[in-house]
Amino acid sequence: MSEFKLIEKTLGQILDHAVDRYSHKTAFVFTESELRLTWKELQEEVDTIAKGLIAIGIQKGEKIAVWSPNVPHWITFLFASAKIGAILITVNTNYRSSELLYQLKQSECENICLAESYREHNFFATFSQIAPEVKTQNKENIQSEQLPHLKRVIFFGEEKQNGMYSVPEIRELAKSVTEEEFQERQNSLSPYDTANMQYTSGTTGFPKGVMLSHVGIGNNAYYIGLNQKLTSDDIVCIPAPFFHCLGLVLGVLSNVQHGACSVVLENFNPVQVMAAVEKEKCTGLIGVPSMYLSIVEHKLFKKFDYSTLRTGIMSGAICPVPLMQRVVREMNMREITIPYGLTENSPVMTMTTTNESIEDRCATVGKAMPGIEVEIYDPETGKKLPPNMHGEICCRGYSVMQGYYNDKNATESVIDKDGWLHSGDIGVLDERGYLRITGRIKDMIVRGGENIYPREIEEFLMHIPDVQDVQVVAIPSRKYGEDIAAFILTRNGKIIKAEDVRDFCRGRIAWHKIPRHVATIEEFPHTANGKIQKFKLRELAIELFVHNN
Repeated sequence: MSEFKLIEKTLGQILDHAVDRYSHKTAFVFTESELRLTWKELQEEVDTIAKGLIAIGIQKGEKIAVWSPNVPHWITFLFASAKIGAILITVNTNYRSSELLYQLKQSECENICLAESYREHNFFATFSQIAPEVKTQNKENIQSEQLPHLKRVIFFGEEKQNGMYSVPEIRELAKSVTEEEFQERQNSLSPYDTANMQYTSGTTGFPKGVMLSHVGIGNNAYYIGLNQKLTSDDIVCIPAPFFHCLGLVLGVLSNVQHGACSVVLENFNPVQVMAAVEKEKCTGLIGVPSMYLSIVEHKLFKKFDYSTLRTGIMSGAICPVPLMQRVVREMNMREITIPYGLTENSPVMTMTTTNESIEDRCATVGKAMPGIEVEIYDPETGKKLPPNMHGEICCRGYSVMQGYYNDKNATESVIDKDGWLHSGDIGVLDERGYLRITGRIKDMIVRGGENIYPREIEEFLMHIPDVQDVQVVAIPSRKYGEDIAAFILTRNGKIIKAEDVRDFCRGRIAWHKIPRHVATIEEFPHTANGKIQKFKLRELAIELFVHNN
């Protein structure tokens, strides 16, 4: 691993530094719109948008939620927010009305940017469900009953909408802000300010707003890129969504730190990924295991050229060794890397490098990142464990979140008095410092890189008529790593089928949270003191459903 030196820059300063070095080289390629931006062109658009956001009254510390697929505006608003000291909140494109409402309320969000739609989901219509008043109000004076903190809405779509600013309007209003005013705002910022909030279930309960600083995600991104040996000659394909750390930090910010070109897809499609890699002569690719599996097993896989590929990232779930070997051999990704971490750590705490053996890259998740300490602690006694002993994976360093937004108790439950972040995962460090993940303390399901907390689904399913109780567990999945199984206890012996559950959930919660497998059960297995034994339900789920996976 590289020697550590902390980079004390805001995200805006990191972008400007890239522009200074690589001004006329291509920074971003957006495949769907066929838009290509040089670093200088990107900077000009970012600065215009930033001034426009100041013009409409956005103050330092205000939050700006972005609900959109990977479109150009996502990137310009990311850096524009950073340059004016606003906090960008990422919103999952799979969210539906209940999840969007929860996140905007919990974050006390003052501003939201939304695209018109994504796939079959109309964002505009969904937002109108939770804030119908906006359509009838003056965009300069928004007041919403369900969203009392909301002040402004910015629409990424082509047509003007009542109650919402358009991007062309933002650009026009930018003319009213002087360069001196813009510079004054930037001079007021600190690299240790919160730059980004991402919502994750953490170890317990409903999603929480993870507050990440410029220094946290900026430095993490730099060393992620360094471990891949990224340079300004690299061209990295990003089919992962920007609302995840994978797309945002491991993809976009890592490329910006090293001047690498980002080839962006609005959403993952294996054929589009393969075509983009060939057309743009990509040297890198990032994704979760299920993405790589969809590519190598696609019927058109052998029709495309992967000879330019060198490096990349496979992250977000356990990486099966046979899949890794296929990707290395058949996609030419001989220097592919494996990171491990969690959103609360900006996110990566350990990572393999390009020059390590295939064995180490397949069997471990690498060593501690520069500037980050990683230790194994006994979850019962709280004592540090020696090498080759299983315990909870903990880390400490610049990368640890500033806390969960408006949730002091939850913050203190995962960051101890000595600054160690407790991951909730079980692992073992060998004598060389390589980490292996062996289990999970927290009751989390990781499906295709998406963290899903069972309690959230359980409480939602309790609203189905005749449901008395619900228990949700993980089931092994070849495609997604893990999938969701729900056991339902009903009133009066009623049978509830999987299709009934899916019909109830459809359009109300994100599709990746909808249980694929459902079984009605007469009683849950309990311990002597009455605690439900989820491990027995997991065993039953494997017995009932694994053959269907």
